[in-house]
Amino acid sequence: MGRETYTGDVAFELRGHLGIITLNRPHAVNALTQLMCECILVQLQDWAVDDRVDQVLIRGAGDRGLCAGGDVSSLYQEMVRLQEHDGGGILPDGTPGYAADFVSESFLATEYALNLTIAEYPKPYIALMDGLVLGGGIGVSAHGSHRVVTERTRAGMPETTIGFAPDVGGTWLLGRAPGFLGLHAGLTGAHLDAADTLALGLADVEVRGEDLPELIQALSTEPVTEALPRFTRNPEASALAQSQAWIDQAYAAPSVEELLDRLDELAPSAPGAATAVKSLRGKSPTSLKVTHRAILAAQELSLPEALEREFTIAVHMLRSADFREGIRAQVIDKDRTPHWNPGTLEAVDAALVETYFTVVPGRELEDRQSF
Repeated sequence: MGRETYTGDVAFELRGHLGIITLNRPHAVNALTQLMCECILVQLQDWAVDDRVDQVLIRGAGDRGLCAGGDVSSLYQEMVRLQEHDGGGILPDGTPGYAADFVSESFLATEYALNLTIAEYPKPYIALMDGLVLGGGIGVSAHGSHRVVTERTRAGMPETTIGFAPDVGGTWLLGRAPGFLGLHAGLTGAHLDAADTLALGLADVEVRGEDLPELIQALSTEPVTEALPRFTRNPEASALAQSQAWIDQAYAAPSVEELLDRLDELAPSAPGAATAVKSLRGKSPTSLKVTHRAILAAQELSLPEALEREFTIAVHMLRSADFREGIRAQVIDKDRTPHWNPGTLEAVDAALVETYFTVVPGRELEDRQSF
């Protein structure tokens, strides 16, 4: 056995030459908090210059998944608490204004710093994407050098369901998927199985879930380039990749409104199109338009630039009625009936969308990062 260290909701172990990070909030599917992100960042920085550590692995405690995202319940409580600081002027009445000092901004900035650290890590970073891997879970896994899915994987970026937009570098990752598959996944927030996750380029190989303990043990003594190939298996065909023809035809539309029209036209011959359009009509209209623009724009950005753009969007989203309402409907009250404002795509004009891409002085990513 290796040397173990527990720091709140994340544990660190040095087993042989393998540094192991275990997200340890199984009751919350290992949802990330700011303290967890800070601890992981510090540990990664230490291991990067530690000659005893040849490679790093991240996994989730429990049997439900690696990580279900960030702790949005705490974000909701902060939005409710700061509502009296209204006064933003460019967002609907009844939402927190820009005078409000959100601790959540610091959490997101720390999380984004972690995402970039993983992407640029000088040693192999192996992510076991077993079970649920959503939102922030993608951020701590899909930027790694060796990304492993299993038959239990259910990955995705479901932010539009709660009135938010893909972040943690998600727009950058989705923008690099084949054709318009990433845009489809980002707008619908669909859960992806192992084959679909591989097809989108969010993972590299598939391993049987039952083989993960043996894989970890092998990685403690062997380089990942030697150990991992022994455990990989051929994935099943990706249903998403097989649907690329109609997805590309629909999602090449220049606007979300035209995208929905194209899906309606394709629905009689493509059942997946009917499912997609039904899903999209239940999302926040504002989130759909912001996400559509953000993913397409991220195709021309570096990861650091995309993270900066995502932070700007998040600053506005934290103060939006839709983000608060989406969390209420999906997480707090769980009635699954959000009341979006504006309630239609047509009511979300170009000026409102532009707002979400406008940097707020004093609330830029570098202002909030301490790592």
